[in-house]
Amino acid sequence: MKKDYTKLADDIVSYVGGQENVISLYHCITRLRFKLKDTSIAKVNKDKIEKLTGVLSVVEANGQFQVVIGSDVSDVFQTILANYHIKNALDNTEADDVESDKTGNIVIRFFNTLSAIFNPIIIALAGAGMLKALLVVFTTYHLLSNQDSTYKILAAAGNSVFYFLPLFLAISAARIFKANMFISLAIVASLLEPNFVSMVVKNGTTVDFFGIPTVLMGYSGTVIPAIIAIYVYAHLEKLLKKFIPKSMEIFALSLVALIIMVPLTVLVIGPIGVMLGDGLGNAMNFISGESGLLAGLLIGGGWTFLVMMGIHWGVVPIMVNNLALHGYDTLRPMIAAATFASAGVALGVFLKSRNKETKGLALSSLLPALLGGITEPIVYGLSVKYKKPLIAQVIVGGLVGAFMGALQVKAIVYVFPALTTLPAFFGPTFIYYGIGITVAFFGTALLTYLLGLGEADQDLSSDSLSVALPLRGDVIPLSDVNDPVFSTLAMGNGFAIYPETGDILAPITGEVITVFPTGHAFGIRSALGTELLVHIGLNTVDLSKGTFNITVKKGDKVKKGQQIGTVNLAEIKEKNYDPTTMVIFTNGVKEQTLVVLDQSKNDITSVISKDAIERDGK
Repeated sequence: MKKDYTKLADDIVSYVGGQENVISLYHCITRLRFKLKDTSIAKVNKDKIEKLTGVLSVVEANGQFQVVIGSDVSDVFQTILANYHIKNALDNTEADDVESDKTGNIVIRFFNTLSAIFNPIIIALAGAGMLKALLVVFTTYHLLSNQDSTYKILAAAGNSVFYFLPLFLAISAARIFKANMFISLAIVASLLEPNFVSMVVKNGTTVDFFGIPTVLMGYSGTVIPAIIAIYVYAHLEKLLKKFIPKSMEIFALSLVALIIMVPLTVLVIGPIGVMLGDGLGNAMNFISGESGLLAGLLIGGGWTFLVMMGIHWGVVPIMVNNLALHGYDTLRPMIAAATFASAGVALGVFLKSRNKETKGLALSSLLPALLGGITEPIVYGLSVKYKKPLIAQVIVGGLVGAFMGALQVKAIVYVFPALTTLPAFFGPTFIYYGIGITVAFFGTALLTYLLGLGEADQDLSSDSLSVALPLRGDVIPLSDVNDPVFSTLAMGNGFAIYPETGDILAPITGEVITVFPTGHAFGIRSALGTELLVHIGLNTVDLSKGTFNITVKKGDKVKKGQQIGTVNLAEIKEKNYDPTTMVIFTNGVKEQTLVVLDQSKNDITSVISKDAIERDGK
């Protein structure tokens, strides 16, 4: 049965400010990319979106509000479009004008535009690349001959996307730059027309065009010429529409566009684009050749942060251009170091954590990473959340990336790094690739295990919560508290303390979410979402503020055992108030076991199940 995404879609749209606050929306492999009118907290509730089941994280980058979903992103996207009047940014008729988007600096806008152009093409590139890689394996091991008709038919399927890549780019760029898609396609298709191709004996061949010496280039598999050509045409089209009457536009627009743009592309734009592509490719190869170790260290260690910013797709043109120019790419193996390091985090967390939910998330995100190269569920669900795994994957990913770069490990086609795409790295350096990804995976898993997950992860099973005493004294059950609000568990499950000293300590590690003005009560939320309320004394809200001295405020981070204030117990007793202090779990742990740690001894002294207490040794 197909999963219903209606509730998730409704909640996301509601928390981004409703459909009226959305300018446009599109999605990439794992995230919804909103462009919003107003991103202020008055309109957008980022915290609530991050807490939705099915949402991994929220990223604000590139002038976009990005909701990271994971592998279900396409279904959520389609559900939103089906239920709301929201513009699809990849629909040519209602496309968002990327060029007019002035949010972010010029570099961010450039990468944002490249991402938008390449995102729809990635799925075709990856599939065709994998087919080409398999054919290399088949011919190498003599399972097929490159002279067989079977091979040629399959090769045509694998080569199609790469040979006609400029046409794919023309369509996608036309959507982004808001130009007529079919005129754009006709302009770029002229560069692959058989009569034109037959004149290109080699790059740099010179022919005559109305007496103008024209340098011809081969455009099959190129990236930059098509994008620049459609960018220029989009501006020309706006100009032409001002002068061409509507009654003549059906033939005159395309006629004038072809007469102007095809020669302009052949004479100027194309050669410049090819030279830019060659220069970019040569620069990358120079850097990789001169210091592959440094390049690999930076890419292997830093790729995760590009993923987190959502601009990693902007690097795709460089890799595709390398493949078109040289028949190989050295960036993808370095990126593979980061991919398999992320997968190693999932294994390390699975082995280290004793929290069932955390282990389940780690296991469920491991297979998509290993088999499909999709790592964002790991990055946001584990690495960023617990931080130490992020350190592990950056260290190991950087070291393995340096290893890949130093040995000039190559990819022969464009694919996502995964176990299923190993043939894409087939060749003389394949052995180094195999060693590299193995070390990245198991090395990161080991380092993650050794570093641990920090105090954010429970050190006990998921049906228990580790808590320290906020005030030293005798622990008593809530049923003994002389207040029905607490004794009947109306506020939630927990325990009480009859305090002996006035030093107030943080019972858990987390963020302070509330401090009452009098200081008699405060709340803390752990990294896993457990919310705990400490209420010092009964009816002590009536006491003067000076009785309680809380030294933290809302939003502060605290660690278990950290002193966060004091209370004057003598004054409470002198004024005939009951100093009994309640520790309440306010978000649904009534059926769970609470393990209380004595702050002075740092060991388990009490176990509280519901409202009953069994004191160790008493």
